[in-house]
Amino acid sequence: MEFRTKVELPVGQGEIRHSDPILLWGSCFAENIGKLLMDNKFHCDVNPFGILYNPLSIAKSVSLLLDNKVYSAADLRFDKGIWYSLMHHSSFSSADQSECLEKINFRMAKGREMLGKAKWMIFTWGTARVYEWKENGEVVGNCHKLPDRLFTRRLLEVEEIVSAFASLLERIRQVNPEVQFLFTVSPIRHAKDGMHGNQLNKAVLLLAIERLCQLFSSCHYFPSYEIMLDELRDYRFYADDMLHPTPLAVSYIWECFCESFFTADTLRVMKEWQDIRKGLEHRPFDAKSTAYYTFLSQIMLKIERLKEKFPYLDVQNEIALCQTRLKK
Repeated sequence: MEFRTKVELPVGQGEIRHSDPILLWGSCFAENIGKLLMDNKFHCDVNPFGILYNPLSIAKSVSLLLDNKVYSAADLRFDKGIWYSLMHHSSFSSADQSECLEKINFRMAKGREMLGKAKWMIFTWGTARVYEWKENGEVVGNCHKLPDRLFTRRLLEVEEIVSAFASLLERIRQVNPEVQFLFTVSPIRHAKDGMHGNQLNKAVLLLAIERLCQLFSSCHYFPSYEIMLDELRDYRFYADDMLHPTPLAVSYIWECFCESFFTADTLRVMKEWQDIRKGLEHRPFDAKSTAYYTFLSQIMLKIERLKEKFPYLDVQNEIALCQTRLKK
């Protein structure tokens, strides 16, 4: 007997390899998946502007990279001793204007470089509700806890999102014709407008993605939202706020992601790397013992063999860590 509703996975629609550069945009769920990809030695850049929740902010951010935008003091705002950008996460903010600009432009340059060579761009949309800056009517990426009276808040239309992204995807493919686009809707529920409001919100995102997938063969969809609501509907899979998925739920969605986009060969590389990683995380009783020296030497040999088979894997930090421990 089957006691849960299984969500159909997009197996066979696309393959993500370790050799594929990946650029991720979106909500904190994008950060979770990005971290898991990087932990498994995929080459990723996650959120060059920091966490962004709505499609139009993400589209504008990507467009700024395509426009070769360089931020200057005129693009920043100053309030309560802090310089910040309305398009960037607060992690870019600083009491020093130069430091703020340096962080912003460094990440944008890195994101621009990845944009030109990415084999996959993964977009995780969290909400279809946007905040528009009343001074100019533009959608912002982050409100920085400014007073609500400075913004107009509204729900996007499906066609509004489709129009923005259709033109954006065309622009991206002009500079990177081979890139594939993977869309997903964040499983995190937005309760500010109530549960009915959350469903309307997510429905707009789902309809917009469906339309984009119909328009572009390079667009794909991964059902993280459906997995959370249908397969993991029990509240034990939610954090204390009853809105965010627990680490266990994220791990399960990650397993579904792996099943959808990784081949047996890729999964084998991931397993080899996880064995190495566990070895590096091991803390010995005696770090100066012969046994530990032999253990580290074996790990170093495994890393070198893996690097020899897959030269595109970035394992320099792990090699340096082994060498440092072997010298002690």
